[in-house]
Amino acid sequence: MNRLENKTAIITGGSSGIGLATAQRFVDEGAYVFIVGRRQSELDKAVQQIGRNVTAVQADVTKLDDLDRLFALVKERRGKIDALFANSGSIEHRTLDEITPEHYDATFDVNVRGLIFTVQKALPLMVEGSSIILTSSIAGIKGLHAHGTYSAAKAAVRSLARTWTVEFKGRGIRVNAISPGAIDTPIIDSQVSSAAEADELRAKYAAATPLGRIGRPEEIASAVLFLASDDSSFVAGTDLFVDGGIAQV
Repeated sequence: MNRLENKTAIITGGSSGIGLATAQRFVDEGAYVFIVGRRQSELDKAVQQIGRNVTAVQADVTKLDDLDRLFALVKERRGKIDALFANSGSIEHRTLDEITPEHYDATFDVNVRGLIFTVQKALPLMVEGSSIILTSSIAGIKGLHAHGTYSAAKAAVRSLARTWTVEFKGRGIRVNAISPGAIDTPIIDSQVSSAAEADELRAKYAAATPLGRIGRPEEIASAVLFLASDDSSFVAGTDLFVDGGIAQV
């Protein structure tokens, strides 16, 4: 199917993991996609993998000048935005006694501040019937050890989806959040110091998940596609959990 035929989509955090899988799915469904990330080498690999209908933009969502440059390019080349997947995020585990101002700022700068200004600066290009999808997390509703700042940031993302749904009333722009559970992405490897520890972490997450395994990036991409397409034309302000049941039971 071509559910995004002739649509223009922006995906931040689009060079790996969930963002990359979603970019690939969007292109397969007919969209032209701009993927955004901080590492040029990863962006280059992503473009090669996707193969067509994709532009990579090296940018940091916490820097307003970078966002201005991104959306100026989108305006010049496509003139509009039909789907925005605000997916950039970062996580660093710290218990309360370990939290520093630098850790707090880094967590909220990417997960909240960057997301807010990404959406704000995209708005002038968003057309009636367009869709905004925000990446939240099951951490936003669960109490998880050493996740204090990250969980608070993701709870804020959920709140923004509700607030913006009200603010955009009458504009024909839908806003929804998506909350993944444990997904097999490079983020898992980044949380530990060895491949063996990463495998242990995957096994731990799988054991805690009712479906008995962790998720694949492609499974999140399918859910994001639903929220970006007209299949979800009467869905707004919701938080779609794609978590194998881990936060549901």
